[in-house]
Amino acid sequence: MNLRPCAIILALAVTASLPASASNTQHAVVRTDDVALFYRVYDAAGGHPSADQLQHEYLDVGSVGLHELARQRDVTGARIAGTLAKRPAIYADAKRCMAVLPRVRERLESAIAKLAELHPASRLPPVTIAIGRGKPVGIGSPATGVQIGLEALCATDWLNPDVEERFVTVIAHEYAHTQQAPALAEKEHPTVLEGSLAEGAAEFVAELIAGHVSYDYLAAITAGREKAVETAFAADVDKTDLTDWLYNSKADRPADLGYWVGYRIVKAYYQHARDKREALHATFAMTDAHAFLAASGWYPGIELR
Repeated sequence: MNLRPCAIILALAVTASLPASASNTQHAVVRTDDVALFYRVYDAAGGHPSADQLQHEYLDVGSVGLHELARQRDVTGARIAGTLAKRPAIYADAKRCMAVLPRVRERLESAIAKLAELHPASRLPPVTIAIGRGKPVGIGSPATGVQIGLEALCATDWLNPDVEERFVTVIAHEYAHTQQAPALAEKEHPTVLEGSLAEGAAEFVAELIAGHVSYDYLAAITAGREKAVETAFAADVDKTDLTDWLYNSKADRPADLGYWVGYRIVKAYYQHARDKREALHATFAMTDAHAFLAASGWYPGIELR
């Protein structure tokens, strides 16, 4: 989910500024210590830490991944304090999500190991789960790795009510973005097809390595009208206005149907391929969205295994 606007940007920070040797390892580090650090500061201040405390006792002494999150998303002590003042409940409520972190870390390490097995050329940057300023939930890119904010992801119950499953699949989705060609994954003004394939590929990889897609609700809201939805999508593939298909979900109005269609296109490509390893490599290397679509064998309403 690049979760760009779809960004459920958690403060899970993955950094790509790694030594070359680290990117070739078959093991990725999943860090959660920034969360514990934040709540030590938070609890010591009775739930009302100052901007100065948040800056100097949390952000300044946090991990490299937290520093990357702060740099990319302008997370400062003042901005966290501002969100705390306006929305104190999200930080109080996020404590419940801390309980799943050990199991999340264990499952993610297993999922990333599976990615390395299926795609040996994978870059394996670390993952850091931290606390941010309420948004975004999560970002993953080839240039900067993955960042995720616990408080933001914890608040997105509409994605999946199962907290552990939500964290694992969203982070697996973001991790998939770190493998994609920047020409597609980081294109500033993608078409509906390009954006949907970038997000759909991340959904497919999340399912492949973690067992489920992250936008699980999309199958339910498209059930019985798959052909109609995809026929409408096919008419919009070259549009650069993404409003109808991507980054338009809200808690009271789940949407983002481009994720679902893109996932089905990528799945069709993978299922039709004889060499699954090469198919996954081609999915990550994809830069020509129309060529990939043509090679996938997808058509509106296609039945997939």
